[in-house]
Amino acid sequence: MPTITPDSPLASVFGRSTKKRDAVIKGLGLETVGDLLAHFPRRYVETSELSDQGEPSEGQVVSVVGEVTSSQVKSFKNRRTNKLSYRVEVRIKTNGPGFTMSFFVPWQGQAETEQRRMAVGNRGMFTGKAQRFNQAWQIASPHSVMFTGEGDADGLAASLKGLLPIYPVTATVYSWDVQKAVQVALDLVAEVPDVFPEELREQYSLLDVFTALRWIHAPDDYQQVGAARKRFRFEEALVTQLVLARRRRELRELGGQARTGDQGHLLAAFDARLPFELTRGQREIGEVLEEELARPHPMNRLLQGEVGSGKTLVAVRAMLRTVDSGGQAALLAPTEVLAQQHHRSITGMLGDLASGGMLGGAAEATSVALLTGSMSKAQRQESMLRIASGEAGIVIGTHALLEQHVTFADLGLVVVDEQHRFGVEQRAALTDKAGTPPHVLVMTATPIPRTVAMTVFGDLEISTLAELPAGRAPIQTNVVPLADQPHWIDRVWERVREEVAKGHQVYVVCPRITGDEREEGERDQRDIDEEGNDTTPQVSLTAVEELHDELARGPLADLRLGVLHGRLAPDQKEQTMRAFAAGEVDVLVATTVIEVGVDVANATAMVLLDAERFGVSQLHQLRGRVGRGGLPGLCLLVTRSEAGSPARDRLDAVAASTDGFELSRIDLDQRREGDVLGKSQSGFRSSLQNLRVLRDEKTIVTAREAAEALLDDDPALSKAPRLAEAVATMEQSRHSGFMEKA
Repeated sequence: MPTITPDSPLASVFGRSTKKRDAVIKGLGLETVGDLLAHFPRRYVETSELSDQGEPSEGQVVSVVGEVTSSQVKSFKNRRTNKLSYRVEVRIKTNGPGFTMSFFVPWQGQAETEQRRMAVGNRGMFTGKAQRFNQAWQIASPHSVMFTGEGDADGLAASLKGLLPIYPVTATVYSWDVQKAVQVALDLVAEVPDVFPEELREQYSLLDVFTALRWIHAPDDYQQVGAARKRFRFEEALVTQLVLARRRRELRELGGQARTGDQGHLLAAFDARLPFELTRGQREIGEVLEEELARPHPMNRLLQGEVGSGKTLVAVRAMLRTVDSGGQAALLAPTEVLAQQHHRSITGMLGDLASGGMLGGAAEATSVALLTGSMSKAQRQESMLRIASGEAGIVIGTHALLEQHVTFADLGLVVVDEQHRFGVEQRAALTDKAGTPPHVLVMTATPIPRTVAMTVFGDLEISTLAELPAGRAPIQTNVVPLADQPHWIDRVWERVREEVAKGHQVYVVCPRITGDEREEGERDQRDIDEEGNDTTPQVSLTAVEELHDELARGPLADLRLGVLHGRLAPDQKEQTMRAFAAGEVDVLVATTVIEVGVDVANATAMVLLDAERFGVSQLHQLRGRVGRGGLPGLCLLVTRSEAGSPARDRLDAVAASTDGFELSRIDLDQRREGDVLGKSQSGFRSSLQNLRVLRDEKTIVTAREAAEALLDDDPALSKAPRLAEAVATMEQSRHSGFMEKA
């Protein structure tokens, strides 16, 4: 066969096997030889060791290294053809349960060949679905590759050197199909361009790309695997950090308008009226924001902090500083419920300082405008006029603020609340409405581990509010395991009644609105095992509408119940929230629309049903809605998950800790990169092929330092043209579109 290049089509390594080629192209999305070589094994098995296989679950796809303990040819009459057919019945042992399997063949000679291939004592890899039959495990529709004995017809066993690579595959593609194609590609590929010049490889002790490819796909031992992984992880980290470092430099060079606060006294008047002391963290971060707002280039800062740490107050002070500078500040909220909540709380916080131009307004006052999609045409036009004229110094809204015909007089600061719920194009659209690039402050209550911040928010400076203000009470969290104790659900509703009897209020949160309908943009937490199987139990989930009716007729019959979810009309949502805030509703049965921004001091308890379907950070966010008024909080995580399952472990972790940063690491570890921040990060996450932001923390930190040093020495990367090419490719990709606008 002729030599090939990484750009050659995949067909060049599959020969005449068009069926397998098409399955790989369609199932794995690989089109070129380069794509195939970049499809790395997810793990390796030692061909000399039997698998430490745990007890499988019914229907689970298993891949085990086993030794044949029994191999027999049996004949049977094929009912369809009425002819004699054959099967080879094989039993294997592992360092766990044993398995039986049947290989069906049409002819006796074929059966005898299969029996010799899988003779007693031979070892191999066996893959298929685990099924329970006659009190024993069997592998249905098995496929195998043998390591000892006669091997297999393709000679794959002969190429193994102690470690068998296991690739990410689909139901129509087997790991050894990928392995065979990779071996052909490595034998035939002429040259693979290396993004690292020799000097850089020596500086960071990295393999050249061709050696790294051979060692990752066909290693002699784990030492070679480690060296190859080190190279590819550093490559990905460095290219990513170069993109972000260049972006940071571009932002620093952008002209922006300094907001020095020298045109008004609104912030001073606000601070003078605060009935409490700012925390040390609020003061320190406030000083940083004031300093950055006063610079002649845009601030780009991420403010993260625990639920209830007082981020909104910090943001309001920055907004008032902008108004004192003659500009406007816009707060972008992801939902109408949250936008309305912000409008109520900020207007309440400001008091007569929010009544600019009105009778009774303070001399220093400004005006606060609200703009959402559900407002009447007249209401919208009035708000838009106040925004365009500059009368409204503070503007709070949802996606409606992004519409083309919404204009600002002088947009100086954009505050984005709960970044993980926003698409980045939407955020960019608001900053485009300013004459000069505005200052940007992103707030999130989902604590972000350092390397996530460096990788996903790499062009933003980070501030963290660690301490909680006075008056935040502890929250007790308990798991209610219905799989073990189904009758405990009765005690849950008794506990709700007890809280209401004390004069308090309760949230009941469900993963569904009605039937199987979930909130827009929400995704269930799923449990995926090492083989890529979705092991999440298939059960019907609790829905708000149905549960409300059930509780109203049953255990909470004489209490005042309310319903809140995203499909209600906006005025209904607003009315319900006002009623709950006013104490006119005892129990609010809701979806995750109450996750952020809803602040009712008298709410002391929360019941989360089917709690295993929420992510760790989301559970932490949700329970932060209680215990906000100085009263102890209670959170009950009701679950049907079994003891020892990943879902139960997740819930136990939430019950055991109130440290959002610790929980975010657990969340990230379980949900993989990007997902912890929600859907807007998923596109970026898919571009992280080899990097794991928790596991590879040192690599990312080193890569960030290396990126800065490289750009200091050679801003155009002219000494490393292939590295410059890789950076340009990422900058032009849709993933970079995310990073740039984040």
